[in-house]
Amino acid sequence: MNYASLRMAAISPLATAALSAAFLLATCPSPLTAQSPAKADAPPETHYVPAPAFDTSSIDPKADPCNDFYKFACGNFAANHPIPSDQTGVDQFYLLYNVNTQELNGILKKYTVADPSRTPNEQKIGDYYAACMNTDLIEQRGLAPIQPLLDAINKVSRPGLPYFAGELQRYGVNVFFGFGELQDFKDSTKQVAFIDQGGLGLPERDYYTRTGDKDKTLRDQYVAHITKVLTLAGETPQQAALDAKNILAFETTLAEASMTNTERRDPEAIYHPQTMAAFEASIGNVPFAPFFEAIHSPHIDSLVNGNPAFFPKMIEAVHNADMQTLRAYLRFHVVDEAASNLPKRFDDERFDFYGRKLSGQPEQRPRWKRCSAAVDGSLGEALGQVYVSQYFAGDSKAKTLEMVHDIESAMNNDLDTLDWMSPQTKVRAKEKLHAVADKIGYPEHWRDYSKLNVAPDDAFGNAQRATAFENDRELAKIGQPIDKLEWGMTPPTVNAYYDPSMNNINFPAGILQPAFYDAKADVAVNYGHIGAVIGHELTHGFDDQGRKFDATGNMTDWWTAEDAKKFESRAGCLVNEYGSFTAVDDVKVNGKLTLGENTADNGGLVLAYMAYVARAKKDGLDINKKIDGYTGPQRFYIAFAQNWCENARPEQVRQQVLTDGHSPDHFRANGAIVNQPGFAPAFGCKKASPMVPADACRIW
Repeated sequence: MNYASLRMAAISPLATAALSAAFLLATCPSPLTAQSPAKADAPPETHYVPAPAFDTSSIDPKADPCNDFYKFACGNFAANHPIPSDQTGVDQFYLLYNVNTQELNGILKKYTVADPSRTPNEQKIGDYYAACMNTDLIEQRGLAPIQPLLDAINKVSRPGLPYFAGELQRYGVNVFFGFGELQDFKDSTKQVAFIDQGGLGLPERDYYTRTGDKDKTLRDQYVAHITKVLTLAGETPQQAALDAKNILAFETTLAEASMTNTERRDPEAIYHPQTMAAFEASIGNVPFAPFFEAIHSPHIDSLVNGNPAFFPKMIEAVHNADMQTLRAYLRFHVVDEAASNLPKRFDDERFDFYGRKLSGQPEQRPRWKRCSAAVDGSLGEALGQVYVSQYFAGDSKAKTLEMVHDIESAMNNDLDTLDWMSPQTKVRAKEKLHAVADKIGYPEHWRDYSKLNVAPDDAFGNAQRATAFENDRELAKIGQPIDKLEWGMTPPTVNAYYDPSMNNINFPAGILQPAFYDAKADVAVNYGHIGAVIGHELTHGFDDQGRKFDATGNMTDWWTAEDAKKFESRAGCLVNEYGSFTAVDDVKVNGKLTLGENTADNGGLVLAYMAYVARAKKDGLDINKKIDGYTGPQRFYIAFAQNWCENARPEQVRQQVLTDGHSPDHFRANGAIVNQPGFAPAFGCKKASPMVPADACRIW
């Protein structure tokens, strides 16, 4: 696993949650994916259809677009899209995610049949899905699949913990801390070992430290969850209750030594190169060689430490904890992480806490969705190769690339107009812009899964082997040349990302579908939808994180001191603007945590609009011609806002605001629209309107 958070500067929190679900279900159910058993041949109960590219049914014509544009563009969306009981919310990304998952499911069911004509990859994806769906066999086997690990936990000694932690992490049970591979921030030609804070069962640090009533209740529910899991695993209720309280105390110590998500947004804050000798000296000379051996790391003489202050305190916490607590901590995480491949009682308990209590989701998702996502997570490029051949239109890649080039050209032109940036910094900015690599649809070479064994009757074993396979593949990169053609998302993913170390933007085939891209839609709508997404990802290269990396992907300061100061001032304007929004109850948007995404929304929309106007002129289109009653610029802005039409449960919104780098969708639409110079003329907004462009907040 790659632990560098900067690698996934993605467009959508719900889509990111779906992506995480796809990867995590290989070893465990995520908060959004836990599900009760289902029959192997259970068909989808709902037929999903793509959303329209321009959704007139969501528009509320009674709303004033100058006062609340989101309400105007999306006012009827919630009524038209009630939240299904198996989801935490509905937005455009999740609507398309359901369509794509349905398409993946059709592929997978075809290859569950043991036909000798199946290719090796078709056999693997079909058998993985078949085993995942065979809940009768999962129920019959009980705890037997993880019993060897539970037996080893009962015997592990304190000196044996480093090796055992490495063994568990290789199987996706990330106890105590995190370890993985990282493209070196300051030398993008190198791939290095990366060690970081971790070991928590709640979403992040502040869930352990906040003092409000809701947070205290959630911690009490977490203790109850741990107690139930340990009891199901064989402990007496009394011992399980005591162990659960001690586990919370132990994890709280780890949390208090951890940085917050907001602090971790600064790439310099998580970049601390150390020799192995210096690292081990900093933790009292605790030997890490057994850990590296167990996790299958190549030999390393140095690493990058994501949080040097964390590790001495983590070692101290382990030293101070009794072995009963440490074994219970390991036992809980092993069982809880494996819940999706264990009997229903374990699966249901995992969902009850992470799905129902934490995210407000009433029911578990159908097993076919979960298992389809699991195959995408474990064998994403094997499944993606079939998906692309069936669902990615032949000219979609060329049309998307045309839009990308239009938007890159718009940024190039926009840089010339920035009166706050010096010529010296503009030269370096253009150097970086012209070096951005554009990856569209799918990889140029497909991943080799020939060494991964997949059986049609071994759900847990498949997940364990797939996780170990991916762990070994990632760690084998350490010390090896960079593969600039590698993708960080699978082809069916409904998302996109910018990678600062690679200096590339990536748009999987999964998001290049209606409503985000529709070959039948007019230019205004496509540029408002996928064009704004393209502009968003491109702008990430120049947000408060991305601007710290140069054209070659190295973390260097290429700004003049004065320009950097001006950037910070304008960024502060966005921090204050979004920080004033109340998301749910008394919880406000964290303007610092969401700064990168807000910058990308604002800048991306400016660039997409510039590119749209230029493309319309080049193609001889009349932008004032009305379609569905709206001019081209109006359709552009409506399409952009409809990217963010959402109906979400309050628990999900609260969790997003507290943990995620994205603002809630309502504020993503209005917050970006308010800063657009082309918006007010398009809708005839008066100067006194609260939607007047705020030039002081405009960075790009």
